[in-house]
Amino acid sequence: MTQIYSLDNQIQSLDLPIERDQFLRTIIRELAGTLQDVVGVEEAAGFLNVVGYRTGQHVNHLYHNALQLSNLSREQVSAVLVDWKRRIQGDFYVIEETDEKIVLGNRKCPFAEQVEGREAMCVMTSNIFGAIAADNLGYARVELQDTIARGAKECTIVIHLQPNEALEEFAGQEYFKA
Repeated sequence: MTQIYSLDNQIQSLDLPIERDQFLRTIIRELAGTLQDVVGVEEAAGFLNVVGYRTGQHVNHLYHNALQLSNLSREQVSAVLVDWKRRIQGDFYVIEETDEKIVLGNRKCPFAEQVEGREAMCVMTSNIFGAIAADNLGYARVELQDTIARGAKECTIVIHLQPNEALEEFAGQEYFKA
């Protein structure tokens, strides 16, 4: 019994980089990577679209309840997106905000190094931003111009708030109020 107790203490005292947040980021990274490897980046993004959109609806609901509002203004949407990312350890900030678009920058991905090479993980951000913006403002088209996952130093995300035929040439996903 003493030998087992000693072994338990020895193992428990090891300095290992294992904790819940890192573990969950690793699971998401491996899930995204496995999906990308098995079904391809586009199909993996499709699966993560569903997860991200549902998460966006949930996050939107949390803010509506906390603010005791049924709808958010453009300024409130920008503030909510930045605040939500801050709460999950991102470093997002508003670059530009007009009636036509919200442009956000990001210096630090909430997924940290786990996002590198896993572009499909960015789809979750796109869907969460798109769900929140469209639900409150009627429409959103999220364009991931630069991402840390693709090797950029920072992310640049443009949320177009009005349909525009000229935008068809740009990559991006459209969202509409449900």
